[in-house]
Amino acid sequence: MGSRLQSSTINTFMATTILLLFGLMISRLTLSDAQSIGVCYGKNGNNLPSDQEVVSLFQTNVIGRMRIYDPNRDTLEALRGSNIEVILGAPNDKLQSLTDASAATTWVQDNVVAYSSNVKFRYIAVGNEVHPGDANAQSVLPAMQSIHNAIASANLQNQIKVSTAIDTTLLGSSYLPSDGSFSDSASSYINPIINFLRTNGSPLLANVYPYFSYTGNPQSIDLSYALFTSPGVVVQDGQYGYQNLFDALLDSLYAALEKAGAPDLNIVVSESGWPSEGGTAATADNAGTFYRNLINHAKQGTPRRSGQAIETYLFAMFDENLKAAGIEQHFGLFLPNKQPKYQLTFG
Repeated sequence: MGSRLQSSTINTFMATTILLLFGLMISRLTLSDAQSIGVCYGKNGNNLPSDQEVVSLFQTNVIGRMRIYDPNRDTLEALRGSNIEVILGAPNDKLQSLTDASAATTWVQDNVVAYSSNVKFRYIAVGNEVHPGDANAQSVLPAMQSIHNAIASANLQNQIKVSTAIDTTLLGSSYLPSDGSFSDSASSYINPIINFLRTNGSPLLANVYPYFSYTGNPQSIDLSYALFTSPGVVVQDGQYGYQNLFDALLDSLYAALEKAGAPDLNIVVSESGWPSEGGTAATADNAGTFYRNLINHAKQGTPRRSGQAIETYLFAMFDENLKAAGIEQHFGLFLPNKQPKYQLTFG
């Protein structure tokens, strides 16, 4: 009798343990799924909530990733212990100074190492949308190298990857997606950066905006193609069929990377969004449709990377009233009073 009870107890314990482990695995999978989507947190507004309120809003909405554009102390302090994974920006106006090894070491010590025990840094974005002709273009790669070396010196190179965020204007050709290639003027700038990323196992960060592609060529691009609502394939490109513009733009970048000798380099979409007012096709209905469909679609991958979830950061958390008048002020998922603009489910 006692041995039977003992056996029954052991069996019950084992069954409970297995169920708990299975539940833990499922919860981790769910969290991972939720975390394929992050949100960019810009602060160009004079009516925005406190950083602690913003972090709480991320947590309440199960948004597991955040992109910030500079190492703001209040933001970093608020992120402590939050478990939110972070893209930290090294701003364009700091790039030249960060080419210096000692300056980069100080920057990493002050803004990364000082918080790394309880802030989950994922990437350092060294520069945002720097173009080959910009005055600081020649500083991007040396700054990336200096920051990477400082990260490695702090023994954080396996946790934090160094990259830079580009936009799709670096493409000389993007239609058809398989024709994607970097322009002649961009190649000499981007190719050494690509080699750095490959060597260090870092992804390329890319800001991908179907909105701007659509508004730049509305006579040739159907709005439904830009909003993920086309009922069928719109563009057939060899073996790949494209039902939305987001995939076409992203695969154009992948085709360009292949031509640049980096077929295995991964792309993280570091910004994508749609304004709710202020310009062509900028309505709350269109924006809500875009964001909802992008959140759902990001789990699926593109035709060239089918089944590979797309790590994507929605732009942006709030409407920012200090940005240029027009569409720039109206990309927020939330109003400054923290009320949601759209019904979105992040996780």
